[in-house]
Amino acid sequence: MAPTHAQMLSTAIAAIKNRTPRNIFFVACGGSLAYMYNQQYAFDVETGIPTAVVSSNEFIHRGYKGLGKDSLVVLCSHSGNTPETVAAAEYARKKGALTVAYAHLVDSPLWKAAEYGLQYDWGPETDAYEHRAGMALRFTFGCLEALAPSPKYQAALEAVKGLNDIFARNKAKFAAAADEFGSSHKRERLIYTMGSGPVYGEAYSLSICLFQEMQWIHSSAIHSGEYFHGPFEITDYDVPFVMLKTVGDTRPLDERAHAFLKRYCRKITLIDAADFDWEGVPAELKTSFAAPIFGAVIRCYAERIAEHRGHPLSVRRYMWKMEY
Repeated sequence: MAPTHAQMLSTAIAAIKNRTPRNIFFVACGGSLAYMYNQQYAFDVETGIPTAVVSSNEFIHRGYKGLGKDSLVVLCSHSGNTPETVAAAEYARKKGALTVAYAHLVDSPLWKAAEYGLQYDWGPETDAYEHRAGMALRFTFGCLEALAPSPKYQAALEAVKGLNDIFARNKAKFAAAADEFGSSHKRERLIYTMGSGPVYGEAYSLSICLFQEMQWIHSSAIHSGEYFHGPFEITDYDVPFVMLKTVGDTRPLDERAHAFLKRYCRKITLIDAADFDWEGVPAELKTSFAAPIFGAVIRCYAERIAEHRGHPLSVRRYMWKMEY
């Protein structure tokens, strides 16, 4: 009988507790890499363990001297077939690191390359608790609870059970705004995105995956804290920005960038976590839950611009069609 998600998580977390890692590497590519920022942020603010988010190919070629038997390497590839991520898992294991990999497909190359696998469900009808979003939160707070038990982590694991309803309520709340965005931006050839902290990964995903990959719209993700160190020079009244304003520690970075945008830009699409429906999420957990909620909401924006442009999100020019 195949193990359940709970069993997979329990097995991997027990191994991590037994090892007590000295450092953690979050390794993936593209949208899977973007998903790592929220997990890294939680470990950074809740533990003293050094962490890094690294693109799979660079992870191999960079040659981290700190990578070894006291390391935890967390990897992700939706298909489990991403060559660079599979190679990264193999490389990490050769270095003696503990490897844990997320993948939708069991028995994929990544699944076989990593020591522990975390399979997640996928599809429009999937319960978010068993989706990658839910599995990532369950893994993150399960590890934190195992390493240093806290009522906060227990509350987080309980709140994840309501993630499906939380997503549904927020997608419904932003549905009209998403459609208006799709209609008003359907002919834009370039759209910048901006975010910070654990939500920067969502701004990155919106830019490189949803806009560039799936819509062939020129885009770049700008970190809110870096905006005033070069990128703000391209700000103009007719340059479109999507601003993801988070809650928590890094919100002041977003507020400063947004204040400048409002002075000089007329094409700002603001998605503010302060406007989310937070029912079921304790106040002290909003920072950690903001990124997955943003993920669900911005997907609605991408779906609506795809509909208005007549360009389905599934269309590709090169990906999966040729060697690269």
